[in-house]
Amino acid sequence: MDCLRRNPVSTFKSFLSVLLVAVLIPISIAHGQALSTPPAKVWDRGLSRDPNYFPIAVWLQDPRNAAAYRKAGINLYVGLWNGPSEEQLKALAAAKMPVICSQSTRALQFKENPIIVGWMHGDEPDNAQELPGPKKGYGPPIPTERIISQYERIKSNDPSRPVMLNLGQGVAYDNYIGRGVRRNHPEDYAEYIKGSDIVSFDIYPVVNENKEVAGKLEFVPRGVERLRKLGNGERIVWNCIEASHIGEADRIATPSQIRSEIWMSIIHGSRGIIYFVHQFSPKFVEASLLSNPELLAGVTEINREVAELAAVINEPGIPEVKKSGEKQSGTVAYITRQHDKAKYVFATQMDGQSQKAMMETGDSGDTTFDVLGENRSVQAKSGIIEDEFKPYAVHLYRSR
Repeated sequence: MDCLRRNPVSTFKSFLSVLLVAVLIPISIAHGQALSTPPAKVWDRGLSRDPNYFPIAVWLQDPRNAAAYRKAGINLYVGLWNGPSEEQLKALAAAKMPVICSQSTRALQFKENPIIVGWMHGDEPDNAQELPGPKKGYGPPIPTERIISQYERIKSNDPSRPVMLNLGQGVAYDNYIGRGVRRNHPEDYAEYIKGSDIVSFDIYPVVNENKEVAGKLEFVPRGVERLRKLGNGERIVWNCIEASHIGEADRIATPSQIRSEIWMSIIHGSRGIIYFVHQFSPKFVEASLLSNPELLAGVTEINREVAELAAVINEPGIPEVKKSGEKQSGTVAYITRQHDKAKYVFATQMDGQSQKAMMETGDSGDTTFDVLGENRSVQAKSGIIEDEFKPYAVHLYRSR
């Protein structure tokens, strides 16, 4: 439709989806599985069930770069261009990089290959779909019942692996114009997620062109929380993270903003992240993260931090998200976790305000907490940590 403005990411990803539909039937996109949340299904050929494993993926990248991504702390590929092929799978196996990819007649020939750890739907079926033919334009989203039917077909072909569904920014932003005739219909998502074992979504607030979203990192955890609640603990939730200019030559998420988006996601229940690293402006670069030394170093450090805390994140059950300062000028969201006799508090400032937060540790006594990565400690008095937060700051605490 004429009024439907699509950014370069949506247009490119729509093109990928159309191509995948034509070549690989059925199509899909994927993410990974963490061991402990939700309580759950175990797939014979799914992702690692090691509690020290947290899925850190990259979206639709050339397998030739798998070793470089592995060095940066990426441990999963999501999507293969025109794949999977034998050559692609060999390259991934050499780099010890598992993959979630589309299922097709050709793909099922590799069903015994352990490097494939999941199957996927076509990307963003909840968005208005590009119409074929010379007139082009956009039609309605893919019906929810078709996604559920595809899920059942994928599972019947191979029940040993999870099926992932990636949705668009309408998960977090009801008024997203890219949904076309289903704009402001959030009720669709309760149906879409029935066609998945792992459900994900993408929204990129730093580079977003919509003024209602631009710069508001809190849209990321908002979508995570919606999917988690809609899934009633029966679906694993992942989400995508911006890590390139994407379609905005003058904007790019900083390592600090990426770290905030990731920890906001984890605190609100995400159990896997997928980096989107394609760049479309000022020129197209598929693996733009690898050609940006400063951003690559920052992302590598974030991945190291998440991996080191994976066993804590993966402790059974999704913890309750608590909030500090809601009635003041800002909000800090935090969770508490217990692991190896230590208490952890993970906290993020949620709405771009500077504030002091008071966080309950769950203990009644006085305890010293180290603030991880900050070379400082805080004293929890009578089970309360008080600390200062800059806009969108992340503080991770561990008891001594």
